[in-house]
Amino acid sequence: MTAIPAVQPTGARRGRKAANRRFSLPEDAPRWERPALAAVLAVATVLYSWGIGQAALHPFYGAAIRSMAGSWRAFFFGGLDAGGSISIDKLPGAFWPDAVSVWLFGPHTWAAALPQVVEGVLTVWLLHRIVRAWAGPFAALIAALVLTVTPVTVALNRATIPDTTLTLLLVAAAGALQKAVRTERLLPLITCGVWVGLAFQAKMLQAWLVLPVFAAVYQLVAPGAPLKRALRLLLGGAVALAVSCFWILIAWVTPAANRPYLDGTSDNNPFALVFGYNGLSRFSSDSTAFGAVAGTAASRTTGNTGWDMLINETVGPQIAWFLPLAVLAAVLGVARRAGRPRTDLTRAGFLLWGGWLAMHALVFSVSNGNHAYYTAVIAPALAALAGGGLALFHSEYEAKYSANEAKPEPGDKPKQEPEPGYEQETWYQLGWDPRYDPEPEPEPEQAAEHEAVGRRHLVLPAAIALTAAWALVLDWPTRFVSWLLPVAVMLALCGVVGLWSRGPRTSPRMVHAALAAGIAATLVVPAGWAVSGLDPLYAGATASPMAGPVGKSYLEHPHRAPRRRGLDQPSARDAALLDYLTTHRKGEKYLLAAQAAYAAEPLLRAKSEPILVMGGFTGSTPFPTAQQLGSLVTARQLRYALLTTERPTTPTTTWVKSHCTRIPPTAYGLRTDGSFTLYDCAAKR
Repeated sequence: MTAIPAVQPTGARRGRKAANRRFSLPEDAPRWERPALAAVLAVATVLYSWGIGQAALHPFYGAAIRSMAGSWRAFFFGGLDAGGSISIDKLPGAFWPDAVSVWLFGPHTWAAALPQVVEGVLTVWLLHRIVRAWAGPFAALIAALVLTVTPVTVALNRATIPDTTLTLLLVAAAGALQKAVRTERLLPLITCGVWVGLAFQAKMLQAWLVLPVFAAVYQLVAPGAPLKRALRLLLGGAVALAVSCFWILIAWVTPAANRPYLDGTSDNNPFALVFGYNGLSRFSSDSTAFGAVAGTAASRTTGNTGWDMLINETVGPQIAWFLPLAVLAAVLGVARRAGRPRTDLTRAGFLLWGGWLAMHALVFSVSNGNHAYYTAVIAPALAALAGGGLALFHSEYEAKYSANEAKPEPGDKPKQEPEPGYEQETWYQLGWDPRYDPEPEPEPEQAAEHEAVGRRHLVLPAAIALTAAWALVLDWPTRFVSWLLPVAVMLALCGVVGLWSRGPRTSPRMVHAALAAGIAATLVVPAGWAVSGLDPLYAGATASPMAGPVGKSYLEHPHRAPRRRGLDQPSARDAALLDYLTTHRKGEKYLLAAQAAYAAEPLLRAKSEPILVMGGFTGSTPFPTAQQLGSLVTARQLRYALLTTERPTTPTTTWVKSHCTRIPPTAYGLRTDGSFTLYDCAAKR
């Protein structure tokens, strides 16, 4: 396995330049590396951007992205509407690139989705660099391939959901930590803290899950005295905390009148938004913990939890294709390096990515529920472990046969001329050379150890067989890509048999072909699931992207994909309603007040206007109050209200029904208004 040698506390300065050179592709990189990496990045770009004009625009976040692109107040605070009356129920950091893209290119669906594509490709490229610096070019290429064709990664990078940004920033943080451990420099550790803090802006507390793993790896492996390492960790943690909390603190000190009301909170407190609504309430029976608004079926998913959540019929085909290989690599990668110096970086890599995987799996298993796309954050860890593990197993495999090929047979002549004074006639007469004299017979304990080492070459074909067999297990419940299963089986047989039956006369080309066939066998079935995400029928719901015939969206529409509405693409009902409201608007600040985001989302995606969203995403957030709504109507800042039967009744909606006049749908060109009802409050001013 091509790995980075352990950096000792002494001589760290001399190793910095060499380590920095290793972090980029060196001039003496294998000839196949750059073309192979370019091909992987090209595949990733195609998979993530194909049909981007019909990307899975999240209804809620898509509305916010268009609003944020048209108002600096809405941009910074994550306003759901252009007037910034109420925020989204997340921190806005992940949507800043999307809003900038829409501001630059216009209100197009592809413009909102473009940053996700870029972030996805960057993650593949960055993971390649990081794994290469840790485990060499072969491992890096495998890691990039695995990440590229992971189905949930493909589905997520074609949507507008914060987890793409979270994953990119955490991978960047892992690379900075690796560099800090390798070079004994403080700046990379500070940079790691910055990346984690920025990841917090994307997905809040989930970004902190890697911190215990990062801290443990640095304290265990980094050069220097224990106290020095601990003090540096405290400094890096302080940076991560400061960058994480900068938006919260700004929102906290900003007067409530100068910013949107924070959705998901009962007291308009940013700490309640982060640590309550998006924190404690997801792991406890108290859905109102720490000032949170109680979650609803629309805001809280259930299921996909417990110890087996990563391998169930819904989540398993999204993420778990290389899970057995990753676990095997993490265990053997650490075990194989037993007895090495504390600063051994090869072992540190297995600890880092293995800890990343274990921490997320543990937290997901104890939460109240998870969307399948949440698991995209562990895809880099699985990919890195798969690449590093196969590189380790391949190095042990080659070491076995290289040793056998180098060992001379009895009677062989030495490969070099004997030294002066050497009795040449001795080996001619006896048929052996003392320089090749075999070692003494080992003791029983040593013999057992040598036998175990000798069997290590079998791990490579066994790992390939295990991974290919596991792919059949994951696909079996749906048999979704059953036509690919024979291909995977044949490739696996060619690879495993070719590697297992290698002999002294086997050419290197045959060995490489067998290895390539084995690796292809592990990739072909997950790639089939990944490509299915390009078809809207198998891409999941816009609010819960996933690949294949699983999930609620496919079960409800097994033969026809639901129509997606992007930016600036109103339906006939929405267009008629917007035309009516715009025509009858007479200077009011708000185009209308809508009950919950469910009623406001299609209008906000179609047109960037101030819309008062009553109750936020769930419809239960206590903003505005009935008194505040009445004051806006009296001050002629609001005239119309849109209510829906899909959300629960609140004091505000009760006020609308008792003070405003219902407008028949025929007034704006429709026969029926479905679950929506439009009210005119002008007569009650």
